[in-house]
Amino acid sequence: MIKEMGGTIRTKDVLSQGIHRRTLYHLRDKGILTELSRGVYSLTSEPISNPDLVTIGRRVPQAVICLISALSFHNITTQIPHQIYIAIAKDATPPRIDTPPLSVHKFSGEALTAGIEEHQIDGVPVKIYSIEKTLADCFKYRNKIGLDVCIEALKLYKARKKINIQDIIKYAKICRVYKLMTPHLESIL
Repeated sequence: MIKEMGGTIRTKDVLSQGIHRRTLYHLRDKGILTELSRGVYSLTSEPISNPDLVTIGRRVPQAVICLISALSFHNITTQIPHQIYIAIAKDATPPRIDTPPLSVHKFSGEALTAGIEEHQIDGVPVKIYSIEKTLADCFKYRNKIGLDVCIEALKLYKARKKINIQDIIKYAKICRVYKLMTPHLESIL
């Protein structure tokens, strides 16, 4: 059953199948399962490529990976995220998760819904903003993550040679950073 779910499972999935918690804990104690986060387990024999993103995909499926975490996923930063950056709806209650540490950002309207891509990471669907939307978000949150991170990401994006300037402009307008991004786009791209 766990292999069919991509090698990870939640406690509630086990309970819904009629399996008792003690069985789950017994498998964990024997080393067959590894606890990724409270209520999320993976098969020890099936290594997880990105356990933090898999945990978010399982525990907070409505969240969207954003900012430095999205830059890291898309390989356009040298920054190592020490927490997972997620975007949730403005009126949503922030998730209570100990592991992995989170940096929660509240978005609304089109800033929340535009540019979402769903990626399968070890069989788990994870919502992540597209590269172009992530670049616009980074400029929007430049005071929190640093303008140098934004400029570095633009340079690495250009090095990929798959530049979609129309999407960058579209998302920059949605995030209300078009005028701010324009001089950087002109100098780098």
